[in-house]
Amino acid sequence: MVSTHPIPEHVAYVVGDYPAPSHSFVQREIVGLRARGVDVTTFAIHAAPPEQLLTALDHEEFARTHAVLPTSRAALVRAVRAAVRHRPAGLLRALRLSQRAIPGGWRRRLWGLFYVAEALLVWDRLRETPTRHLHAHHGSQAADVAMLVATLATRRGDRWTWSLTMHGPNEFYDVAHFRLAVKLHEADGVVCISHFCRSQLMSIAAPEDWAKMRLVRCGVDTERFAPGPPRTATAGSLRVLSVGRLVPVKGHALLVRAIAALRDDGTDVRATLVGDGPERERLERLARDLRVADRITFAGAVGQDRILSFFHEADAFCLPSFAEGVPVVLMEAMACELPVVTTRTMGIPELVEDEVGGLLVAPSSVPDLVQALGRLAADLGLRRRLGAGGRERVRDEFELGTTIDALGAALNDAAT
Repeated sequence: MVSTHPIPEHVAYVVGDYPAPSHSFVQREIVGLRARGVDVTTFAIHAAPPEQLLTALDHEEFARTHAVLPTSRAALVRAVRAAVRHRPAGLLRALRLSQRAIPGGWRRRLWGLFYVAEALLVWDRLRETPTRHLHAHHGSQAADVAMLVATLATRRGDRWTWSLTMHGPNEFYDVAHFRLAVKLHEADGVVCISHFCRSQLMSIAAPEDWAKMRLVRCGVDTERFAPGPPRTATAGSLRVLSVGRLVPVKGHALLVRAIAALRDDGTDVRATLVGDGPERERLERLARDLRVADRITFAGAVGQDRILSFFHEADAFCLPSFAEGVPVVLMEAMACELPVVTTRTMGIPELVEDEVGGLLVAPSSVPDLVQALGRLAADLGLRRRLGAGGRERVRDEFELGTTIDALGAALNDAAT
């Protein structure tokens, strides 16, 4: 696939954890950029554990990704010696930058020095390649490393640049801890996945840094994520799918409680939860306590090669999160023409229009969730209307090909 937009020839992606089931959108970006002729080198701050490699593509990406940690003493000594010899001034700049605006005491400052060491390892791997632009996802450790690589590597006649994609909401909860103001100022470009995200960054950054913040949506391939074969649906019953890590912020406990309330009202709603995480045992116990364990299936982590079958077997999709950016999994469900029930929070309303592509409910409200799921269970026409409206919405603004072109243009602007 050839892009009609200007794109950089070489990019190094720096991600905290890659490949990972929760970072499928990063994998799609990388594959999409490579399909447009971009030479993408991938770095993972931490080597992905074997249990995260769920598909053949995961294994391929793991094999071509450079893990920064763990490392060897010899590799670190080699990188330090190279920096002292070839980039002494840049190394001093990176050391100073690693300590700028760090909250807390000596432990936090020590972590800043660790990030310099990690940046040295990435730079040593890239310094004899043509790659001069780095891109990080999220404003955490990967962004620190990318920022420090560009800082230590740049010298007269050899400029290195870096950019980052911001999602939220985790970094917005402690902007001092993540040093967001420093990163937003130092970055050559900032990709924001939503207007909500951009607004939060504008409240942190100096006004002169606002211009570098560009809205670029995440996207999905609507040819792959498409409606499945027609199935017989029955009014009064509903098969609900929820996909996401089993962590408190995703609000799965609300869904379990809503299913119990619907059971008590005589409505047959059953759910499949795809994903794994620290809340699984608690959720399973809650389902047993509420006597709905027979109505909830915990499917565990599922690779992208299997996820379509779950979408095609469901009647509706539910994501009752307390906080979100713009969830790609909602885009996938909507592209498959599933009516979605989700919360009216943060970036979600930029994707889901209430009563058009899905039903928006108040975060934390079990009664709202019960009402929305009950409506979908009772009304087959509503399911069809919301499903069609959701797919149209995704095709209009969240089509993967369009979003990859916009991302390539943003990276090119940051690199030039």
